[in-house]
Amino acid sequence: MRVLVIGSGAREHALAWKLAQSRRVTRVYAAPGNPGMAGYVECIPLGVTQIAELADFAERTHIDLTVVGPEVPLVEGIADVFRQHGLAIFGPGAAGAALEGSKAFAKELMTEARIPTAQHCTFTRANDAFAYLEEHGAPVVVKADGNAAGKGAIVALDMATAQDAIRQMMINRVFGAAGDVVVIEDYLQGDEIGSTAICSGTRYLPLTLTQDHKRVLDDDQGLNTGGMGAFTPLPFVDKLQEKRIHEQIIAATLNALEARGIRFSGVLYSNIMLTERGPMVLEHNTRFGDPETQALMMLLQADLLDVLAFAENPALQLDTLWRAGYAVSLTLASGGYPGKYRTGLPITGVEEASRLEGVQVFHAGTSLLDGRLVTAGGRVLSVAAHGKTLQEAVARAYEAAEHIKFEGMHYRRDIARRGLRGR
Repeated sequence: MRVLVIGSGAREHALAWKLAQSRRVTRVYAAPGNPGMAGYVECIPLGVTQIAELADFAERTHIDLTVVGPEVPLVEGIADVFRQHGLAIFGPGAAGAALEGSKAFAKELMTEARIPTAQHCTFTRANDAFAYLEEHGAPVVVKADGNAAGKGAIVALDMATAQDAIRQMMINRVFGAAGDVVVIEDYLQGDEIGSTAICSGTRYLPLTLTQDHKRVLDDDQGLNTGGMGAFTPLPFVDKLQEKRIHEQIIAATLNALEARGIRFSGVLYSNIMLTERGPMVLEHNTRFGDPETQALMMLLQADLLDVLAFAENPALQLDTLWRAGYAVSLTLASGGYPGKYRTGLPITGVEEASRLEGVQVFHAGTSLLDGRLVTAGGRVLSVAAHGKTLQEAVARAYEAAEHIKFEGMHYRRDIARRGLRGR
């Protein structure tokens, strides 16, 4: 079986790494891939939005399954194009991907279906947004409607921050067209977690819950990023809360989409706040999370192919899906990220880190320069580790990080702190 993974980040590296372990997979391709995949993946020089070229490659190379990592090609309809060509692909069509591609659409759907989420208003003119803010007050969360690489949600605890977020999005257009429409929603307090489900219509297979760390600095300080680390499973979430997430959020969302004539197939990854009133959706995503996927793949014991095709695989044993223990991922970022940063800086120590027990280093923003590994992005590497206990997994990730060096490298020192505190 031949598999194509679309994307070039640590998430795609982790998916390719896990797929390559399947006894049924004979070859794995990645478009465009990254240097860390060398050895078990053939990288193809095609960008994630070269949809026609990707479909042509999949057809010519007799690809049996394509797995899409990032959201942009999904929103642009890559799954629809592949299916029109009779090509098997894992991911929703453009109509389903709008759940992530448009915050306004997602909010409208959740409100209509009474899926628990924060109260909100949507704006197409900055003056109207400013006026609403004056009446509503802070704290609020200001969100760019479209894709903004995980940085389009600004938590504004005061009026000045909220006004600046509107100004940056709608007037200065720092996120381009993604900020033409802005959603302002009530600020929710509690523990923020991630729910990942493999979906086929209204059927779904829930994976273990995760917790990401979005702020760039320890103690959840600083700017939002694409994610500085994650861990799974979550010892502070009880079975009742998990059941409510499954029924009131996952199942309810899939049913609401079905009611609109949208059969959702792929990943529903939801950011959820555990509030005093119960779990509430912050936002929906329609692809695997990053850095959550790295931790999930370290913990996953089953063949990933079986998981992706769970609806056609009645033999899948849920009780043997996961390894015992915990998994952690830790993002190593460029100096200045999530702001401006330099690239082309030499990286050392990756091989040494990878040799540690229970550790796997996934590449995100790397490239080769004259045969030498260098930085090529804001999030450079993702160090993932498994351990029998959460303490062991965390210790292994940080030990591995100590081996890796590049100028300006920084990472959070408090990944999984909430889990280490327990309930």
